[in-house]
Amino acid sequence: MKELHKLLVLLAFAGLTSCTEDIVIDVEEGDPMVGVEASFTDELKHHETILSYTSEFYNQHEIRMVTGATVYVTDGIDTMYYYEDAERKGHYFTDLVAGKKNTLYRLCIEVPEEDGTVQSLFAESMMPNNIESIDSIVIKHFNGGNDSVPSTFFTDTIEWLYPYFQSLPDPTITYMPIIVINDSILSDTLTQRMVIPVGGYAGYYINGPEMQAANKEIPISYFRRSKLHDGDTIHADLYSIPADYLYFVYSMMASSGSNPMLGAPANVSTNVRPEGEGVGWFFTASVVSSSTVFRK
Repeated sequence: MKELHKLLVLLAFAGLTSCTEDIVIDVEEGDPMVGVEASFTDELKHHETILSYTSEFYNQHEIRMVTGATVYVTDGIDTMYYYEDAERKGHYFTDLVAGKKNTLYRLCIEVPEEDGTVQSLFAESMMPNNIESIDSIVIKHFNGGNDSVPSTFFTDTIEWLYPYFQSLPDPTITYMPIIVINDSILSDTLTQRMVIPVGGYAGYYINGPEMQAANKEIPISYFRRSKLHDGDTIHADLYSIPADYLYFVYSMMASSGSNPMLGAPANVSTNVRPEGEGVGWFFTASVVSSSTVFRK
């Protein structure tokens, strides 16, 4: 009887393990398109555009970069050309230049084809307005007594980063903070970044007494206290981004990953035209910055 019982258990276990076969979903593939990752801001710097070709869904090979392209951005009056990096294929940079707020910019890309023709793509973005400056940024505990989610996840005390500034009256302004600790970017991928629509707090002094009294302060990042050290420098760039780029970031967050059961990469939005020839996004932004030093 014991032997029969063991046999039944083994058969049941074998039945379970036989269900672990990989399931490969047949994904309809199209012709490769040009992938665009580009930005242009009012910072005086070398602005970057990255061009690559899309690949098959299950592709395990190295991404193929777009080389030899002509890339430039224009406001209809001035034209700024990008030059391909000699050491990094597909990475294009401008000379030192700064954009202007409230200006419409068009990114133009011309890709030479093997048959001698040229594939032309473009994308447009209006550089939004921004505040003149951030008065200060402060590291402190969350004002609301509810940092339980990150605290539980990290089993560590969480410190939050708060900016203080007078917001503009425009409720459509959206901020995307990029935080740097001692020259290391805290969120170096798009899906890790925070986006903050101002909305009903347009015209408020952000994180000032009125918002503190209503328990409505807005942090732009958080840190595990055990990872902070006395003297650490925290730098915050507050990007004012267009509303359509906000939706692109949201769609990226919802569609990230390679699992077709959990993500929908094919549905990510794009402002690259003509439709069906390019994917990705070109965005403009105006930027203000502030820094602080952490003291225990």
